[in-house]
Amino acid sequence: MSSTPDPDAGDHDDGEADATDEETTYTHDPAAFDEDGERAEELPHPAAVDREFDWRGWVLIGVMVLALVVAPLITYFRPPALPYWVSLIVMPLVPALLLGVVAVWATTRP
Repeated sequence: MSSTPDPDAGDHDDGEADATDEETTYTHDPAAFDEDGERAEELPHPAAVDREFDWRGWVLIGVMVLALVVAPLITYFRPPALPYWVSLIVMPLVPALLLGVVAVWATTRP
């Protein structure tokens, strides 16, 4: 990077560099460096990793069946001895929260 203008860089009337000019711009990414200031090892792209449908997938399928089939059937055939709003709003919330937690756990792995 020199102090003399580059004739091939285009006409910059406002004094700002061209956004596509990678030689003059730098974006610091703190996640790219470890504690010592050295460049950290690059993680593989999720699409490049060979992942199989293993036991985490089956746990997720089981919780989906529980939340989408079993819990509504229990609510329909044997509602708890609770008020109407509790049996139809609060009781289905437990399997829904369980489904959310298990879905995040099953999909976020190294």
